[in-house]
Amino acid sequence: MTIDLSNKTALITGAGRGIGEAAARKLAEYGANVVLTARSLKNVEQIADEIGEKAIAVQCDVTSYQDIENAVKAAQDQFGSLDILVNNAGTIEPISRLETSDPKAWDQVVDVNIKGVYHGMRAAYSAMKSSGGGVIVNMSSGAASSALEGWSHYCATKAAVLSLTRCAHNEWDEEGIHVVGLSPGTVATDMQVAIKGSSINPISELDWSNHISPEWVGETIAWLTTDAGRKYDGDDFSLKTDEGRRAVGLI
Repeated sequence: MTIDLSNKTALITGAGRGIGEAAARKLAEYGANVVLTARSLKNVEQIADEIGEKAIAVQCDVTSYQDIENAVKAAQDQFGSLDILVNNAGTIEPISRLETSDPKAWDQVVDVNIKGVYHGMRAAYSAMKSSGGGVIVNMSSGAASSALEGWSHYCATKAAVLSLTRCAHNEWDEEGIHVVGLSPGTVATDMQVAIKGSSINPISELDWSNHISPEWVGETIAWLTTDAGRKYDGDDFSLKTDEGRRAVGLI
């Protein structure tokens, strides 16, 4: 299918590398204005410069609701609306069994992975409501329904993100704000380097060739913003199956 995101504006959290960068580039390729956010401006400014006049970079720590509000306002001020939100920012480090986990580090993962998604959704609501609706894509994981050694923080937070997706769909879908999760499987990013180094569970033993490219995930995010993605609203769309990949047009 042909994807046309002309006159749409997308805000992507964690856009400085990996899936976030791929999503920003792909959404811009399909015509969207893109607001790239990250805690550090260095990478997102460079990527925005490469994309061109349809992109801006905004410093944003998703654990701060004020930062997210500022990013949403920047999208509206620069491009006139906010139509797409990609809640991509997330972390899995430090990887540790429960009994050796650092409580402060565990708390930080909760702040990024759960509160960051909530902050994005909450801040985007008014902007999307005022422009007649929008699409929110929450990055999920197979960990949302799994129990993996060393990943208590990641499994628990991704399960919470899936619950947020379901709750928001229940509350907002009739208002034209569509919320969908994306479970991509394992992706060739820096996160997989950290996982590989932990050697703690079967995922860490996977060969690099088993991981899909961030560009596939970026393509899927763009596809989920179209009408074709609406049948998956309120749940996680899986990119781990041939059926899912075929639907997107990847195989």
